[in-house]
Amino acid sequence: MRNNFDREFPNELPGDGIDRRGMLKCMAWVGTGLVWSVAGGIPTSRVLGQTPIAKPTFSFVQISDSHLGFARDPNKDVAGTLRQTIARINALPAAPAFVLHTGDVTHLAKPEEFDAAAELLKEAKTEKVLYVPGEHDFDGDGNKEYLKRYGKGTTGTGWYSFDHHGVRFIGLVNVASAKSGSGDGGLGVIGAEQLAWLEKDVAGLKDSTPIVLFAHVPLWTVHEKWGWGTTDAERALKTLKRFGSLTILNGHIHQVMQKIEGRATFHTARSTAFPQSEPGKGTPGPIRDLPAAKLKAALGLSTVSFTENSGSLAIVDSTLQ
Repeated sequence: MRNNFDREFPNELPGDGIDRRGMLKCMAWVGTGLVWSVAGGIPTSRVLGQTPIAKPTFSFVQISDSHLGFARDPNKDVAGTLRQTIARINALPAAPAFVLHTGDVTHLAKPEEFDAAAELLKEAKTEKVLYVPGEHDFDGDGNKEYLKRYGKGTTGTGWYSFDHHGVRFIGLVNVASAKSGSGDGGLGVIGAEQLAWLEKDVAGLKDSTPIVLFAHVPLWTVHEKWGWGTTDAERALKTLKRFGSLTILNGHIHQVMQKIEGRATFHTARSTAFPQSEPGKGTPGPIRDLPAAKLKAALGLSTVSFTENSGSLAIVDSTLQ
């Protein structure tokens, strides 16, 4: 039986949401620098290095899954690779307006792990760093340590929104019921309270307002058995379906995957700490037998640019290699 998400987004597949053809399409982007542009709801792409679309009004950077405190194969120096990621940010031709960190800042939500991340990220040449929590950031006392540092101006367990140059940014928390030690991480859940807040938050916006939605766990079903999806994502997406430009940024799966459904562009980012297996291949978690020489090619960041009056949002993925 097809659910409401299937009716709203008819190309979506049941179950894990990916067949072999779809998987090949998604995984084709891994390791490739691409710019995605969404103008009037029509997405196009170009290979990194081709002629830029236009000078952007502003840009920002997405990083994810830094896992400060992790110290096993394949990366026993996650602070070092986060430091290299920050160096890449600081080397960009123009300083980003801000950095979005899409969760799992820490590995065990210990105060010293949050402190180490903050010490490193203050070196980023940007006005501010904004966050949403991952399930690893919830392993402390009811998200207490995360909210102590990043909860100002947020609602509930840390959700919030803000505007920048006409773009509405919405940070959701979909990991409050997940547990990092459960093996599969558990499917993400937004919850009724947060979904009601989302409906009110966007109620007064024009359909032409570009929306950037960011949360830790993907808001599409990448692989249900591994907890790589969000159970109530369809309601959030239905609320945002009327907007002509919808960009959804997530982390959690430690690899780049892209999907286009109608006017929505879904994008998951690489980790700055370690890669995970392709969906359904092997087991979730760090790829422990990854050769050291290949580690930096599996880590990286995403740069997102917005051009006012064109309705375009462009995403470029790059690695630390």
